[in-house]
Amino acid sequence: MPDLTLTKVAKSFGGNAVLHDLDLHVRDGELFTLLGPSGCGKSTTLWSIAGLHSPDRGTIAFGDRVVFDGGRVDVTPERRNCGVVFQSYAVWPHLSVHDNVAYPLKLRRVKRPARAARVREVLELVELGHLERRYPHELSGGQQQRVALARALAHPPDLLLLDEPFSNLDAKLRERAREWLRALQQRIGVTTVFVTHDQDEALSMSDRVMVMDQGRVRQVGTPEEIYHEPADEFVADFVGSVNVLSGRAVPGADGTAQVSLDGLGRPLTVPAGADLTGDVRLAVRPERIVVHPPGGVPADAVNVVTVKVASRAFLGDHYRYVAELGERELVVRTLTPVDHGSELIVELPPEAIRVFGPA
Repeated sequence: MPDLTLTKVAKSFGGNAVLHDLDLHVRDGELFTLLGPSGCGKSTTLWSIAGLHSPDRGTIAFGDRVVFDGGRVDVTPERRNCGVVFQSYAVWPHLSVHDNVAYPLKLRRVKRPARAARVREVLELVELGHLERRYPHELSGGQQQRVALARALAHPPDLLLLDEPFSNLDAKLRERAREWLRALQQRIGVTTVFVTHDQDEALSMSDRVMVMDQGRVRQVGTPEEIYHEPADEFVADFVGSVNVLSGRAVPGADGTAQVSLDGLGRPLTVPAGADLTGDVRLAVRPERIVVHPPGGVPADAVNVVTVKVASRAFLGDHYRYVAELGERELVVRTLTPVDHGSELIVELPPEAIRVFGPA
């Protein structure tokens, strides 16, 4: 399977710029996810790869094969050999499962015996071999989604392109579907570009993730890098839950800085260069905040403060508290049960804090 490279791809609709000189590289056999809010340009990127949109400029290459290069090269969608699964599945209601999957092979004039054999092969791959004579209205949403995937794989694609394929499934089925699809993608090794606005899908399925905002790339990295080492405040806030605290920094000792927050007497120590000064924004994940029992704070603990619980919620595997930290709210996730109105002794470990410039 080829890798995929987009270079300086730009696209506008009616004077509204949707993609701004977008660069990306998807490695051979990788599951690469485009993640971002609605309107950020992820589907436009996917459709440009498939040939359903023609960019205003830039180049798109599948391995060594250039499929788009400004106005000079623009390979038609049917010649790009991409398997595409849309959000709506787009299975034909008047065709059986077998005939839906066979359709792209029929268009390519694959002979009937070979066509039937390939249909059986891909239906077994997606675990629908026993349903090939049924019609879409006789299938569940998850089964229809697998029919669409089987059709995309019927003629072995160079690239598999998935545009929010699980959005019509309920939460439990969506979780099972993404685990199943990830296992299938790894088994067949097809280079895959996956579009979603769901951070859980992106983090659980991807080899790498590209976070997009307003047609621009904010960060590319592994799920762990995106979550634990966000490049900026937008990524930190969009991917997962995060507390963002504004303050003023002054240089500290040993490569740290001291950040003062309004209403909090003692400054926080953060892992930043000694030249960090002025207005800053601190980001810390709720689950990285350590809750200590009264009288049980270790002697080497840093950034220990006492906060008052303003609200609490029990979420099965953890408690979520909203506490008052100086003049702002602090969300804390912990297994420790505490009553509403009680005090919490919390530690914000320096290594759990990301420091960004002012908003």
